[in-house]
Amino acid sequence: MHAPCQAQCSKRACVHEFLAPLRNACDSLAMIRLVLFQPDIPQNLGACLRLGACLGADIHVIEPCGFPLNHSRLRRAGMDYIDHVRLITHLNMDKFLEYQRAHPGRLVLLETDGAAPYTTHRFAPSDYLMLGRESAGTPRALYSIAEGTLCIPMRPGMRSLNVAMAAGIVVAEACRQLGIAAPHDLG
Repeated sequence: MHAPCQAQCSKRACVHEFLAPLRNACDSLAMIRLVLFQPDIPQNLGACLRLGACLGADIHVIEPCGFPLNHSRLRRAGMDYIDHVRLITHLNMDKFLEYQRAHPGRLVLLETDGAAPYTTHRFAPSDYLMLGRESAGTPRALYSIAEGTLCIPMRPGMRSLNVAMAAGIVVAEACRQLGIAAPHDLG
């Protein structure tokens, strides 16, 4: 169940705007949206919040999570980086899909069994890059509604990368493709 928070909540999503002036300054820069599907590990969410803050990606979390998701937990997981990221939580997958319909963009899954290497994908500023649960990935049903499935090629016999590490690799490639330089070049 979704715990009450200090954010601006609607029936569709809960938007956590921790530092609106910073986000408003960066809104002119288009960047993909990183979506975590029911994350199991709070430290990985914290690392993804840090990634979003440093590279300008919005972070979406689809609940339920494998840990209590509330304001104090978010602040602890995101440390001081949480003040520099736009976090949007969705009560479930249906609420996320409602949000996506209102804010169009391609849904792209990053999975160990993805059909194409992430380097072959042409990222668009409005893409939603979804990573699955650490314990189970994304449900197979999502493959049919996604516009593509990507993978990070690995050595034979290796199972997977950490979710936050995989997110960092692919978001950095999206930044490169979209011409978004290091944060000190943002303005």
